[in-house]
Amino acid sequence: MLSKVILIKIGGSTLGSHDTTIEDIIKLQKEGKSLVVVHGGGKLITEWLQKQNLSTRFVDGERVTDKPTLEVATAVLAGLVNKDIVASINGLGGKAVGISGVDGNLIEGKIADKEKGYVGAVVRVNTGILESLVAAGFIPVIAPIGLNTTDKPDKTGQAPLTLNFNADVVAGEIAAAIGAERLIFLTDVPGINDKAGKLLPRLSPDEAEALINSGVASGGMIPKIRACLTALSAATTTCIIDGRLPHILIKELTSGAGGTVIQDSRRRQ
Repeated sequence: MLSKVILIKIGGSTLGSHDTTIEDIIKLQKEGKSLVVVHGGGKLITEWLQKQNLSTRFVDGERVTDKPTLEVATAVLAGLVNKDIVASINGLGGKAVGISGVDGNLIEGKIADKEKGYVGAVVRVNTGILESLVAAGFIPVIAPIGLNTTDKPDKTGQAPLTLNFNADVVAGEIAAAIGAERLIFLTDVPGINDKAGKLLPRLSPDEAEALINSGVASGGMIPKIRACLTALSAATTTCIIDGRLPHILIKELTSGAGGTVIQDSRRRQ
């Protein structure tokens, strides 16, 4: 377990406007904060699939992943996106190391749903590599590609060695496994809205679950809410905020940044 770690999930939709996020991450690191970053990259995956004349389809907010799509997702997430974030942090004076869920057996999984293809469900998180990197003063920057440790060979005689995981799910599972103090989602929306479109500033776990069950929360917001609920087994606070706003990460940690906080009142500090 890692004490007082802040886990930051950078959404793929905000990667084009994350300059102040990188600055904020470096500032927090220099202030002595222990950070872990998980990132997405769905928009760029779609662009590269189009370049390869490959179609893409989503079910319940998750990309259906066949073998060609898995290859593109791995190259984009563990390659282009991960190294761009790490280069930005290191280039501006921070200390970061880019890894995927494959490295150090960080994320072990199985095929979540045959309808979605090679999309992973997390079976186990092995935190050793994160503990080593954080103890050495680095920010682990994690791409959501993990190991397939469960499934038997398919009808072609093979099963993929890796799987494509939803980055929101990975963020929640890692936050719970390392005992993160906070989980912060940087997204391209102001937070969670009610059925009338009004921002909900604070939710209990039961209220958040009810939004999913009622259909008010849908699409890509569902895995974010579920990740927050998973993380609350360890974290005192989880939040979903607008990562497009300047220095929103610093504001969230110093005075609150709006958005939606999901917090179990029994765990408040």
